[in-house]
Amino acid sequence: MISTIRPIEPAVEFKDYYKVMGVARDASQDEIKRAYRKLARKYHPDVSKERDAEARFKEVGEAYEVLKDPERRAAYDRLASGWKEGQEFRPPPDWDAGFEFSVGDLGEAGAFSDFFESLFGRARGARAGTARSGFRARGQDHHAKVLVDLEDSLHGATRPITLRVPELTPDGHVTTREHTLNVRIPKGVREGQQIRLTGQGGAGMGNAPPGDLFLEVEFRPHPLYRADGADLYLDLPVAPWEAALGATVKVPTPAGPVDLKVPAGSRQGRKLRLKARGIPAREPGDLYVVLQLTLPPADSEASRAAYREMEARLKFNPRAGLGV
Repeated sequence: MISTIRPIEPAVEFKDYYKVMGVARDASQDEIKRAYRKLARKYHPDVSKERDAEARFKEVGEAYEVLKDPERRAAYDRLASGWKEGQEFRPPPDWDAGFEFSVGDLGEAGAFSDFFESLFGRARGARAGTARSGFRARGQDHHAKVLVDLEDSLHGATRPITLRVPELTPDGHVTTREHTLNVRIPKGVREGQQIRLTGQGGAGMGNAPPGDLFLEVEFRPHPLYRADGADLYLDLPVAPWEAALGATVKVPTPAGPVDLKVPAGSRQGRKLRLKARGIPAREPGDLYVVLQLTLPPADSEASRAAYREMEARLKFNPRAGLGV
């Protein structure tokens, strides 16, 4: 299950696929196909005399894998503006949100560069239900990632969601068409789960039914809470004396404020659990309150005097355990 608490993606080397193919960014699909055929003949390892033929052949094949497909090309074009070949690159969070995909098999794992895998490594819209019988074929299933508010999961909601669908123009160029759907967001939906919209995928052939549209849910950043599965996390500022001596403090929860007992001797980062105060479900998640010690500012003579008195009375050395 996908969580909003994500590791930082490692940097990869940006690939300018148009430069690799030697075509303009507004090249038609026919121009891209011709360029690929020419370069594939030039660098095929079985016939080429070039020293780096095998590497160039793989590079050209990867570029063509993206640019030949209107969906991948449109997604790449959205992301690639302003980047140059070889720059250190990390995909922005949720860069593909709202993009509707139907592309299928991406080839064998490890067949492409880290850059390609960082963008298209997940099976985006694996083709399903396309078994053919005569001229009948069920439509392709489409997939898209959508961003919703955490409150929509906590309470349920119906929201208009606009998706971008890549299409080819009559002259062979890639464009995108927007369409808006009213989507019911189920109460308790979690990140990584999918909402299935029956019959909203690709059109069928020969009076066969259309495919389905699967919307993968992710949450927009929330001002208070972070989601991890069904659990929520809240950073709670506490004063040093509240942590040291213990206190009962007000804590916001999705259902309203509650009183929370902070045990005496609490340290920075301590987690306090509020059972069943997370995302609702048959087994609701919990709310974890993470204590964040917050120092009063020394912005007046009185506050500075109080700090000096603490320094004199407590004889506290925060680095005593470092051996310095």
